Amino acid sequence: MKYKIQLMIADDHDVYRDGLKGLINKCSDFNLTGEASTGKQLISLCEKNTPDVVMTDIMMPVMDGIHATKWLAENLPAVRVIALSMFNQDHLILDMLNAGASGYLIKNAHKKEIIEAIHSVHRNKPYYCSSTSHKLARLIGTSRIGPEAGRRATFSTIELNIIKMICEEKTAKEIGNRLNMSSRTVEDYRKRIREKMDVKSTAGIVIYAISNHLFRLPEKQD
Repeated sequence: MKYKIQLMIADDHDVYRDGLKGLINKCSDFNLTGEASTGKQLISLCEKNTPDVVMTDIMMPVMDGIHATKWLAENLPAVRVIALSMFNQDHLILDMLNAGASGYLIKNAHKKEIIEAIHSVHRNKPYYCSSTSHKLARLIGTSRIGPEAGRRATFSTIELNIIKMICEEKTAKEIGNRLNMSSRTVEDYRKRIREKMDVKSTAGIVIYAISNHLFRLPEKQD
């Protein structure tokens, strides 16, 4: 039997949550294992039945998505988080990604983009909605995410090549084929890179790389 990605969703708006549930239930690749209306409820559900991917609203009562994401990153690091927001608000994008989220979607994203985002973060590849990616690069470039000046990490040539390919959304297998090494070795390098950068996720690697001029997104085509 084909494995289904185990999902949980958190949103305090019943109408949006019901719509998201409907989409998930129609897709044979996914299995909805729980739903919450606050960050605190989400954490409780994840402790009982750890999902593969969580989709969470940012602004929720009792505990918001940012604090819930930080908790998941520290206590259940295997869980991938996709942030959801009604608005393309600059500080929220950075706060969620810095907290450990692997992706970010605007709530009016097309259903195909939502499905793509779930598959992407499940493969440990960051996903930013189409209306955010290039704007995000500019925001990161002027943010203070990552180690403070004077504590910047140094990287070997191989690590720099791997960082570049991670930012280009290459999988461990693709990176390994390019560098003639196993996927496991690539994952070992990825872990070492995260430790040097002091980040929790692949999205954190991308943020650090852009903010420290280790990678530059290609110019957006008109």
